Amino acid sequence: MGKTDWDRLKAMTDEDINAAAQSDPDCPPLTEEQLSRFRRVNAIKDIRGRLGMTQAAFSAAFRLPLSTVRDWEQGRTTPDAPARTLLTAISRDPETMRRLVGGEAP
Repeated sequence: MGKTDWDRLKAMTDEDINAAAQSDPDCPPLTEEQLSRFRRVNAIKDIRGRLGMTQAAFSAAFRLPLSTVRDWEQGRTTPDAPARTLLTAISRDPETMRRLVGGEAP
């Protein structure tokens, strides 16, 4: 692998970067159509961080297995559709969701 020319990279404009990306046959940029099919998933670690909770406290509050919370955060598994819906609801109204699932108070 060659040495990186950092000065050249720092000097690149947005147009230069876009042209380089467009010309890469191994990794072409995604089209608008492809990008529109992506779904944003609430990152559990971000949600938990905003709530100021440990993994154990989050797990207990929302009745999720601690191992599942750990696996999601560490990227070993990803939440399925129902879990993503739950995480979205927790993100929007954590106290109501905690009461609804009957979890422990933080």
